[in-house]
Amino acid sequence: MKTISTAAIFSCVLATSAFAANDTMKMAPTDSWTVTNFYKQTVYDPKEAKIGDVDDVLVDKQGKVTALIISVGGFLGVGEKDVAVPFAAVKMTKKSDKWWLTLDETKDSLKNAPGFKYDKTTTTWVVDKSDTKTTGSAVDKTDKNTMSPMSPKK
Repeated sequence: MKTISTAAIFSCVLATSAFAANDTMKMAPTDSWTVTNFYKQTVYDPKEAKIGDVDDVLVDKQGKVTALIISVGGFLGVGEKDVAVPFAAVKMTKKSDKWWLTLDETKDSLKNAPGFKYDKTTTTWVVDKSDTKTTGSAVDKTDKNTMSPMSPKK
């Protein structure tokens, strides 16, 4: 009986270690960028004027980056607005050994875009119902517009 128990435990250990070995990589992909190239980085317009900063990186359930949340406007965090832009719209260029994020938009056009706020309960970005800048009135309280789920912000 002891031999069977020992053999069963040994088999489980071998199976677990074999499974774990398949979930790791021997080297990091060379054609990938790190999230730090985007998260908390400044975004500029084509004329190199600052638009805002990346507050969050949205990833879909398949692991694909779909959007960036960019904070625009305001001063020292007061009056700033979070907007969502498609990840593909942000371009990376290198200047003086530093990565620059650029977007073919202006700060003013993003100030007029729909605003989002992070909902900690659902861990999603939702339409900011208090944003009256683009609609002239608060968004309908029944509006359930949300961005895809992500990990908690800050």
